[in-house]
Amino acid sequence: MFLDNTTFDLILRGLVLTAFALIWVVLLIRVTGLRSLSKMTNFDFIMTVAMGSLVAGAGQASEWSGFAQAITAMVGLFLTQYVAARMRKSSDAVEAAMQNDPVMLMRDGVIDYDALKRTRVAESDLIAKLREANVLNFSEVRAVVLETTGDVSVLHGDALDEKLIENIT
Repeated sequence: MFLDNTTFDLILRGLVLTAFALIWVVLLIRVTGLRSLSKMTNFDFIMTVAMGSLVAGAGQASEWSGFAQAITAMVGLFLTQYVAARMRKSSDAVEAAMQNDPVMLMRDGVIDYDALKRTRVAESDLIAKLREANVLNFSEVRAVVLETTGDVSVLHGDALDEKLIENIT
C-alpha cells in the first residue's frame, strides 16, 4: 500500500475536520444571519479573517480538545459580532468608538493629495481604482471615498446626490 495508517489518519482527519468546521460556520451564519460576515465595518472584516483562521485551526487539530476549542471560539466570535452590531446600532457613542470615518480622496475630478497622504494611499492606487470603475476622464468623477472597511468607492456620472457623501471627512 502507498499510505500507512498514520498518513491515512492525517488525510482523513484534515478532510473531515475541515468539512465539519465549514458546515459549522454555515450553520452559525444561518442562525445569526448574513450580516455576520458582511464587510460593513472594520470589526466585521476582522471577524471574517479570524473566522478563516479558526476554520484552518480546526482542520489542523490533532486532538479533540483543540478541535472543540476552535469550534467554540467560532461561536464566541459570532456572539461578539452580534453584541457589537447591536451596541453600534443602539448607541452613537459606541458607533463612533468602533467605526472609522470614511475619507474623501477625490471630489469633482480633483485629487485631494492631503487626504491621500493622511490615509497612506498612493496616487497610483487611486488611479488603479478609477480604472477598475471604468472611469475614462477625471472630469467624470464626482467622488472617490476610502470607506471604513478599506474599500474604495468611485462615484462617477453626471450628478451626485449629496446624501451619498454625508458624514465623509
